[in-house]
Amino acid sequence: MYYVYILKSEKDYSRYVGVTADLKRRIQEHNNGSARYSSTRRPYSLIWYSAFSSKLIAYEFEKYLKSSSGYAFTKKHLI
Repeated sequence: MYYVYILKSEKDYSRYVGVTADLKRRIQEHNNGSARYSSTRRPYSLIWYSAFSSKLIAYEFEKYLKSSSGYAFTKKHLI
């Protein structure tokens, strides 16, 4: 399974969207600072995730959520 997830920074309330095959491990990486992009905004809390059986579809959905229309969709329907 592949997970598309949304994290919220407890520091500045920004959101981070990502994909992983191991959700628990990936959240720990974000919170312990080993994820380079997100290390300055930690700690994070998981606010939404969805599981996909296809890696390709998971990455396509992540890309959509990172677009401007995906950002609006997230605000209206997911969080």
